[in-house]
Amino acid sequence: MTTVRVLMVDVDGVLVRRPDGRRWDADLHADLGIDPAGLQDLFFHAHFDDVLAGRADLFERLDLVLPALGPVTSRELVDYWFTHDATLDTELLDDLATLRSRGTDLQLATVQEHHRARYLWHDLALRDRFTAIHYAADVGHRKGDTGFYRVVVSRTGLEPSEHCLVDDRLGNVETARAAGWRAVLWTPGLRIADALAAVGHATSHDGGDEE
Repeated sequence: MTTVRVLMVDVDGVLVRRPDGRRWDADLHADLGIDPAGLQDLFFHAHFDDVLAGRADLFERLDLVLPALGPVTSRELVDYWFTHDATLDTELLDDLATLRSRGTDLQLATVQEHHRARYLWHDLALRDRFTAIHYAADVGHRKGDTGFYRVVVSRTGLEPSEHCLVDDRLGNVETARAAGWRAVLWTPGLRIADALAAVGHATSHDGGDEE
């Protein structure tokens, strides 16, 4: 079996996961006076698809709906959102760092719009741990579309089977496999060595890359 050369790691639900299981907007009404259900209806359901696809800017679309939700600027809401949805799984990051030290390339594969992608990459310093980020608004596809995987393969220059996606959504895992990738369904507490062993990639380096 072909060796996994690059591990593509999902962000939300894998790298970023609130340990208490609560959503980032659980205290939004108490903290900013914004009703989370109203924000879902007026922004996420009506506008977020365009934002994720790169057809619209996050701040411009928020500016359209926030006057109906409360006296909060789009900047204030985005700062609140990003910082309350930024808890990194440090154990997973440590495991990934060990894997990287043994020669496996680490990259991010995530459904994000431009602003949060930059926040993750620069403000959370994931650029220090991963060599690239591939995200929906930049790639032009979500991970439920095989086009996402075709674009990423064109960027890495590797064979599809040399990529492995680690993702917490079964649909994404199935789509990646349909595109010729290996893929692992992530669950909290899964160790990365076990995840890679499940797709036939050995992480022990007793004598180099073995399968």
